[in-house]
Amino acid sequence: MIDRSLSDPDLQGTIRVISAAATHVGHVRATNEDSVLNAPPIYLVADGMGGHNAGEVASAIAVEEFEKLTIQENVTVEQLGEALRTAAERISELGGEAQLGAGTTVAVLATMVLDGIGYWVVLNLGDSRVYRLSKDIFEQVTVDHSVVQELMDRGELTSDEARVHPYRHMVTRALGAGPEADPDYWLIPAETGDRMLVCSDGLTGEVEDASIERALRSPRDVRTLSEDLVQLALDGGGRDNVSVVVVEAVEVVGLAETSAGTPASAPSPHEESEVDEDTLPRPTPGEGSSGR
Repeated sequence: MIDRSLSDPDLQGTIRVISAAATHVGHVRATNEDSVLNAPPIYLVADGMGGHNAGEVASAIAVEEFEKLTIQENVTVEQLGEALRTAAERISELGGEAQLGAGTTVAVLATMVLDGIGYWVVLNLGDSRVYRLSKDIFEQVTVDHSVVQELMDRGELTSDEARVHPYRHMVTRALGAGPEADPDYWLIPAETGDRMLVCSDGLTGEVEDASIERALRSPRDVRTLSEDLVQLALDGGGRDNVSVVVVEAVEVVGLAETSAGTPASAPSPHEESEVDEDTLPRPTPGEGSSGR
C-alpha cells in the first residue's frame, strides 16, 4: 500500500501552495529506509543508507531536524544549513556495530520571502533530486552527487549508460557518511502554477525524465499525481524504496523578472569506487562500503 500525506493550502508570506507526498517500500526491499517531510514551509525526501537499519534511523533524524523549522512561515538559508549540521552531528554519534555506516541523502525544497518576493530554496546532498516545472520549462534543479554524474561530467558516460552502470548507486556526498557533507543550494523565484517535485532515486532509477515531465504536466491534483509517480516506479520494477513530494504554487505575489536559479556551488570530481546494488556513500581510502 502507498503511504501518503497531503497538506492543505497554506499562506507562507507570498507563496500559497498545495502539496502531497507518497512513499512505498517497493517490490524488493523488506523495509522502507526513505523518510519524507511534507509540512510547510519544508518539503524533504531523505534516502537512508547503512547496515542494520542505520539508514532508516539516519533519514528519520534528517526529517526530525528540518521539521523543527515548520513552526514558521518561511525559512532562511542559514536555518537550513544549521538543520543539516545538527542532523549530521546526530547521525555521526550513532555508535556501535548496529549503526555502522549510517548516512542519508537529502533533497530539500523550502519557501522563502526575500524583499517581498517569494522564492523556492533548494538544497541537496546525494542523488535524491528536485525537479521544477514552470510554464515551458522542465528541469532537474539539483545535480547528483554521484560517481556516474562525475563520469558524465567528464564525458566518459552517457545518460543511458549511467542508468545501468554498476556504480550508479554510489553517492559522493551524503549527510552523516563520509568526509564531504557540503550541500549545493539554489534560490529560484517562484511563479504561480509552478510544480516542484522532490524525490528519491527509487523514482528516477525506474522512470525517465520524459515520463516525469508528462506526469507533472497533467491536470491531475497533487495527491493523485504523487501516487501516480510512485506507481510509475513500481511498474518500472520497484527495486528500491520510492518517495515523492509534489508541491504546486497556487499564488505568488511579487514575482522577480528572472526565473532562472543558480547553484551556489558545484560538486568536485572524485575517483571511482566499487558499489553494490544499494545507495552507498563513497568509501574513504582504506575502508570498505556498507549497504543499506
